[in-house]
Amino acid sequence: MAEIIESTPQRLAMQFSSNTLVLDKVTGTAILQRKMMFWSRKPIEKPLSEVANIAIDAAVDRASGVEVCHAMLVMRSGEAWALAVNDKKSAEAAAATIREFLGLQPG
Repeated sequence: MAEIIESTPQRLAMQFSSNTLVLDKVTGTAILQRKMMFWSRKPIEKPLSEVANIAIDAAVDRASGVEVCHAMLVMRSGEAWALAVNDKKSAEAAAATIREFLGLQPG
């Protein structure tokens, strides 16, 4: 499940597993801070104006049969950031929180 670290009218920070998403209206940026194992990777930064949609991606793992869900920040360029969550309900809740902060319509 995504954990809200900070939520103000100007800034939203959410923890998704080992990744942190920061949306900042003051600087106009979306930043994805990533970790792989114990190492921090270089953060990815995009203008908030590039975020076109927040989608839910659900797939079934063929080996285990478990449904795997992600909240996806889809950019105007077609690039997307996958934010891992535990289940579809958590993905929908995270997507709704991000949409509300950015003023985006569902869909």
